[in-house]
Amino acid sequence: MSSKPPNVIVLIGPTASGKTELAINIAEYFKTRIHNIDSRQIYKSMDIGTAKPSKNQQKQIKHFLVDIEEPINQMNVKQFQEIAQKSIKGEFKKNKLPFLVGGSGLYMNSITKGFFVPDVPPQDNLRKQFEKLGQKECWELLKNCDPISTKKINCADQIRTIRALEVFYITGKPLSTQKIQKPPNWRILELGLDRDNLKERILERTKNMFLNGIIDETKNLISKYGSNLQILETIGYREARDVLSNKLTIDRAIELTTTKTIQFAKRQRTWFRNKNNPIWLSNKNLLKDAIIKIESFLG
Repeated sequence: MSSKPPNVIVLIGPTASGKTELAINIAEYFKTRIHNIDSRQIYKSMDIGTAKPSKNQQKQIKHFLVDIEEPINQMNVKQFQEIAQKSIKGEFKKNKLPFLVGGSGLYMNSITKGFFVPDVPPQDNLRKQFEKLGQKECWELLKNCDPISTKKINCADQIRTIRALEVFYITGKPLSTQKIQKPPNWRILELGLDRDNLKERILERTKNMFLNGIIDETKNLISKYGSNLQILETIGYREARDVLSNKLTIDRAIELTTTKTIQFAKRQRTWFRNKNNPIWLSNKNLLKDAIIKIESFLG
């Protein structure tokens, strides 16, 4: 008789919904540890702008997959998938309950749903050419070479548009034809966290980021890696860089970052509804609701 598949708990939700704090409380209750599934918190020296768990929070609960790469070495989904799966399997061997937490839907689903994506490393020269063309022109290119991908990628999503073009130009095959799915043999409980007051939470967090050091953090990244560092195109860092070059005032940077983050959170919500369909937690008592649902799942 085959052994039972291992249990995995997942907590997803849009940015600024409070995943970190809730996850720590859940991890404390169930005496487990957290696997970070966030496409930006994996990089070192990017703490404030990514709302990375603080050093104290990481001491409180062990976090895996945080600070695993230098910002200059961009990691693609396949690379992250391999590292994350190895880390999770390490927890299984110790009879631990892996707890996956994050807002990066593609990164999360590469693990929980077993997406296999092309192992095409970032092509800096090609990306620069696409960026010069502009998003509108790149979108038209993608519609011609990979129309299926344009049904899944938002027309304003420059990062995913360029990635799809990059894969096509390097492999000669559309990205949409290269994705396959092989779900792992795990029992997965996927919980969703959302907030009715998310816009207010995003504004408050953005203000705190700019008041508490994202500009200095960006300055340090530029001094170490240069102002053309690709990862500085991330929301918040781009605006902080523009403050440093006197293109924006801090107030305008906060306003722009807030607007872009709200738009990003909207796309995350759409992704989670369409690609994940988690069990949404009640906002009346998040921790109590999460504990009840996890205990019921674990039996």
